This record gives sequence, C-alpha cells and structure tokens, in this order.
Amino acid sequence: MRKRFADLEEISLSYKESGRLIKRRVTICAGTGCVANGSLEVYNEFLKQLESSGIEHLIKIELKKESSDAVLVSSSGCQGFCQMGPLVTIEPDGIMYVQVGKDDVKNVVERTLMGNEVIEELLYTDLSSGKKCKGTEDINFYKRQKRFVLGNCGRINPEDIYEYIASDGYKAARRAILEMTDAQICQEILRSGLRGRGGGGFPTGKKWELTRQSVSDIKYVICNGDEGDPGAFMDRSIMEGNPHSVIEGMMIAAKAIGASKGYVYVRMEYPLAVKRLRIAVQQARELGLLGLNIFDSGFDFDIEIMEGAGAFVCGEETALMASIEGNRGMPNPKPPFPAESGLFGKPTLINNVETLSSVPKIILNGPDYFSSIGTDNSPGTKTFALTGNVVNTGLIEVPFGTTLREIIFEIGGGVVNDNGEIDPDAFKAVQIGGPSGGCLVEEHLDLPLDFDSLGKVGAMVGSGGLVVMNKSTCMVQMARFFMQFTQNESCGKCVLCREGTKQMLALLDDIMEGRATYETISLLEELAGAVNKGSLCGLGKTAPNPVLSTLHYFRDEYYAHVEQKRCPAKQCKALLTPVIIPELCKGCGVCLRKCPTGAITGSKKEPHVINEELCIKCMACLEACRLNAVTIGG
Repeated sequence: MRKRFADLEEISLSYKESGRLIKRRVTICAGTGCVANGSLEVYNEFLKQLESSGIEHLIKIELKKESSDAVLVSSSGCQGFCQMGPLVTIEPDGIMYVQVGKDDVKNVVERTLMGNEVIEELLYTDLSSGKKCKGTEDINFYKRQKRFVLGNCGRINPEDIYEYIASDGYKAARRAILEMTDAQICQEILRSGLRGRGGGGFPTGKKWELTRQSVSDIKYVICNGDEGDPGAFMDRSIMEGNPHSVIEGMMIAAKAIGASKGYVYVRMEYPLAVKRLRIAVQQARELGLLGLNIFDSGFDFDIEIMEGAGAFVCGEETALMASIEGNRGMPNPKPPFPAESGLFGKPTLINNVETLSSVPKIILNGPDYFSSIGTDNSPGTKTFALTGNVVNTGLIEVPFGTTLREIIFEIGGGVVNDNGEIDPDAFKAVQIGGPSGGCLVEEHLDLPLDFDSLGKVGAMVGSGGLVVMNKSTCMVQMARFFMQFTQNESCGKCVLCREGTKQMLALLDDIMEGRATYETISLLEELAGAVNKGSLCGLGKTAPNPVLSTLHYFRDEYYAHVEQKRCPAKQCKALLTPVIIPELCKGCGVCLRKCPTGAITGSKKEPHVINEELCIKCMACLEACRLNAVTIGG
C-alpha cells in the first residue's frame, strides 16, 4: 500500500530504533570492483557460516521488530578503497578487513564475531610505516578525505530505501516541495556556489534559473550518467552506492524548474548501476515519492531509466538528448541551449550524477554550509578516481583547494616505481581530467585544485580522472593513448574532429616509430590548435589537451624521439635496440633460438652478438634471457 509523506518520520524513527537492537553489522562492499573480485561469494559465505554457527542474523533491519541480538549482514556500494577489495567492515567495532576471500570468512565469524578478536593478518598494512590499521580512522587513504557526496556510499544498503530515509533521505525533497517556491530553490543553489561536476563547471543555480524562466507546457530533468572516461568510475559508484540521492536531487531540480518528467541516462556497461537505479525508482514510487501528487502537494514527477549504448560523445548534452529521442547520438550546434529548447524541443535541465547528488545536502544543511567547504570560486568537494603509479588507488573525495601533493603523497601513499616500491623520486606527471584533460608536473604539486586554477595551467577538473605516472612513463605514448581514445569515440559529424584527430594520431605514430622530423612536431601543434578551435562539441575541442600539455611540459622528450631517435623512458619499441652484455652472456643459445630474424649469432658457450641491421626490435631476446645478459641500449 502506498504510504503518505507523513510516514517518512515514522519510517526513520522505527528503522533507527530497530537498528539499535542489532548487536553488530557486517558490511561487504558490493561495488563493481569488489564484485569482480568475489565479494558476492564472501557475502554468501557469511550467511552460510553464521547459519552453521547458530548465530542469529538478518539480511535487513525489520521495522517494528520487538527485540534482537542479531548480526546484520548487508552489502553496500563502493567503499572507495578498490585496490584492497573485497572490503568487509564490522561495526560498532570500527574494523575494516581488506582483500577478504571466501576462505577467510569462517575465521572472521569464529575469531571476531564470536571471539571478539581483531584478525591482524586481514588488516590493511601501511606500506611506508609497516603499521597495521584497524579501520578507516587509521588509514591515511580515508583520514585525509572529506566524504560529502560519498558519505553514505559503502555505509548503507543501496537497495533499501528505508536505510536512506533513516539517514535523513528525502527530507530535503519534502522541504523543497512543501516549503519553498521554485525561485527560492534556484536561489539556494545559486548561493551555494555549486558548479557542474561533469567537467564544465557551469554554475548550477544559474542553469536552473534559466530553465525555470523558460515558459512551456512541459519541461524535463535529465541526469547525465553517461560516464565514459577511461579509468573513471565516480558517477557509477554514486549510482551503485547511493541511487536515492540522485533521485532526490532530480526531484528538487524538477520542483525548481517546473518539470514533470525525468530521465536518468546511464550507459549499458554499468549493469549494476542500472539495476540499483531501477530498484530505487520502484521503491520511491511505492512510497509515493515519485508519481502523482507527491507529499500531497499537487506536484507530479516521475523518472525513467534510459540505457545508452556506450558512446563517449553521448556525455555531451545535445548528443545525449538525441539518443533519448531515438536518434543517433550526435551533437548539435548551440544555441539554442537546452534551457530553451532541449529534449523534444522543450526546456530541459541536464546535470550530471555528482551534481544532483550534492543537491539534497545543500537544501538540508543550507547553502552557507556548502560554500564554507572548498575555495571561494569552487565551493564543495570533488570526487576523483585515483589510479596509476601510486600506492593507494580507488575512489576519493576531497574539498576543492586540496593540493596534488596531498592527494598523491598522503591519500595515495606516494609514487611507486615499476617494482611496486615507494620511490620519493619517481614522480613524473599526473594526468587530470580524463582523456580530454592535461598533464601537470612537479611544479604544480602545491597548486590548490579548483576549476579556475587548473584552467590556468592547461588542465581541467573534467570528470575527475587522476592518473599518476612515474619516470618510466613515455609522455608521447601517454598522449597517443588518449588521442586514440578520443579518435575512436569521435562521432564523425564535424571534419576537424573526425579527420583532425586521425591525423594527429598518425603524427604521434611517426614520432614514436622514428619517422618524424621537427616539422612533424610543428604540424602536430598547429593541427591541435585547429581541432581545438573548430570542432563542434566538447569532445573535439578538448581532445588535443593531452598533446598540447605534454608538448608544453615535455617538449625535450618529443625532441629526443625526433632528433636522436631515442625514447628517454625506454618504452617506444621502434626506438629501442637490444644489446647483449658480453660479461653476462654464457652462450646458452636461448636468445639465438628465439630471434625470428636470425639477427643473433655466436658460438656455444661464447658471448653472442646482435646484428642491428637485421634486428626488428621485437624484444623476444630480452624476454627469453634468464641471465639478464640482454638489456635495452636506448
């Protein structure tokens, strides 16, 4: 039976009272990363072991239960520390076990749940100090973060709306719908200073106000969940870990602009996010939080989940709307802007997942609270996917104004060399902002990160991808990697993006394969500028950023490839020459037999030699030699 809005307080109170009767809560991370590492098997094993141990246990808190001394076993969304998954937290003990396997579960049940013992071998070990960390309060990866949007991710069961309500969920929507006018909501968001987290950084309140002022019989709200950057999973984690926050943000946005219909556009490669969003929408409908006459206010709003086919360009708002309309996802020139003429020609508000998920907390806590976090022009926090040559990788959230040094060396635990060892001198660069972002170097480590400061040094916040690179990274290869991605994802509508990125890719290949001259670099730079200025949408306009930023900060590395036909990082195979060290070679003949071109000669038990003219630089000899007698000549 559909519950009325007044029941929200009753649900929250009953849930909290029932929760207090639970003796312990075991939460198994069920974000995509941990699921891939077997966390669902761990979850099922907990149920099996608790059953055989005779311990009373629940898989969800039952409202109005008289009493209980049970253990609650639940799954959660991404807890962020993906590198250490599967993660298992035990409350109220404040324990986090890392890399838990199915075979560890019996041990946890017997020693921790029954024996109240902390199992040291399952705790996280800080690599720099060797110290065992009991829980998130001891782990630097968590201690240095401020989890504002991600606060409930990893803490609540994303498939249980009662848990969200018990965490003050839908209070902000109720306040906005019952107590505020549409103009007041827009003003609150404007005062908070919230800027779009999808990459552009456009003031969210201004976008809402422009859409509110458009006159139409129907308006739309769209949540852009088409996250497609390589290595980025911020929006996916929010949709998986706290889908109701996205729905509530859309409800508030709909009230602010006068919309009655909403779409969540999420790529089909995110099946777990799609599943949990569908469950969340259905649960919200059953409680009367979506549909007709919400909170008995006369306000109607409902949401539909749309699965995209996974084209990166569909993250661009006009391409996204074309896709929802059933057309090929290709961008259109602006103006008109979606606020005037968007989906099906009607005024449309488009915000990304993280932006909408921030809205309920702004309405609940006030704009002043939100603007007190971060910097003057970039209030609030930002989630980043921290990856690359760093000790701790995963999903993080920090206030704007945090420096790269804090992120890489405190949260990330420092840069590692190719052997996985912490090396204080290994840092070379960090690529920020996804495939369209730029590279920053050591001189930028103390730069406070925000929308404006990054723009001034040729980078961008973008979607929040953050890839740390050590000194064995070839920056030409790195630029080519991202150029290959954007070239593949170009929809082909405009010539500069379609042909320009293709030619840039060919020029980068020439540099890496030893065919380039100084003119190649000049041509690459000129072409990058043209693609940047002339492309139709953001994909093409920002595609040259990795090339331009590496040319700016690592021009000497490009010159070494062109002038000396040498890759300083020793990564470009075409520019490397294998060399046999006579003192180490025992003449075993293994490399000779592996060489496909007969370039290696030598008698048995005598040092062999490589004929450079015949060598095709396949490195088969390097891989085959067990005596380390073959090395890279550079």
